[in-house]
Amino acid sequence: MSKYVVTGGAGFIGSTLTDKLISDGHEVIVIDNLCTGVEVNINNQATFFNADISQLSPRDELYDHAVNMFTGVDTVFHFAARARVQPSIIDPHYYNLVNITGTLNILDLAKQCNVRRMVFSSSSSIYGNVTESNLPTTEKAPVNPLSPYGLQKLCGEQYCKLYSTIHDIETVCLRYFSVYGLRQPTSGAYSLVMGIFADQRLNGLPLRIFGDGEQRRDFTFVDDVVTANIKAGKSLNVGAGEVINIGNGDNRSVNDIAGYIGGEREYLDPVIEPRETLANNTLARKLLNWSPTMRVEDWIPGYKKILGI
Repeated sequence: MSKYVVTGGAGFIGSTLTDKLISDGHEVIVIDNLCTGVEVNINNQATFFNADISQLSPRDELYDHAVNMFTGVDTVFHFAARARVQPSIIDPHYYNLVNITGTLNILDLAKQCNVRRMVFSSSSSIYGNVTESNLPTTEKAPVNPLSPYGLQKLCGEQYCKLYSTIHDIETVCLRYFSVYGLRQPTSGAYSLVMGIFADQRLNGLPLRIFGDGEQRRDFTFVDDVVTANIKAGKSLNVGAGEVINIGNGDNRSVNDIAGYIGGEREYLDPVIEPRETLANNTLARKLLNWSPTMRVEDWIPGYKKILGI
């Protein structure tokens, strides 16, 4: 049995990983301030530390308690963040505080407590608009964030690599492409398009599509992302701040997803967002022995049945 910390463990991906780690017999500490996560997601066998990661520096009153939590931890899985492109454009200062200062605080706690490894949840938002010549996108493609969120994730990656270099903490950064699955939000700024569409369908509303709906996303199943995290925590091939794409390696348009969900559509003005994401996941296959197992069109029918639509 190992001891793990999962920041953002009340959220969609973090809680799914927590459940898996506990089912495998491990001890898990969940750190979350329930800003976007929900307490019902937290496994009742986990230790819950209600805290804001941006308030865990040595100057903060919760720091000593955090040190106690991190003592004896093998790996930190760092999911806690303020996510999504549009809200970060509206409120870049708060996003910066959580996504950069918060990540630095977690890295510093890991250093202070001799944690072996940190797995950092990064994002394909770092790539921005990718040229056709860089599709599928490898980790060597140019980075060009279109939002504060993407820029902050890039900064988090750089902090991880720096801490591996100067503090000898093993780190690895996983760049997720659009993650879906049970517990995904169905409303609000943190929802993926299928969650938003499902909520609109449940409420008898048309599916609201921004732009022409031909923007494409590489949709990646949450259980596959969990598997990638566990493999990243154990692999002997990583630990020096490596950046690895975690994506399905195929993509679907927003119109495709609307068709899978079903219902009337309403087209609105476009918003700032990448036109297409498509992962080259060769490095994940090589370094982590990881491969995806689910296609979004195969998953959605069961999702609709659960929701009753």
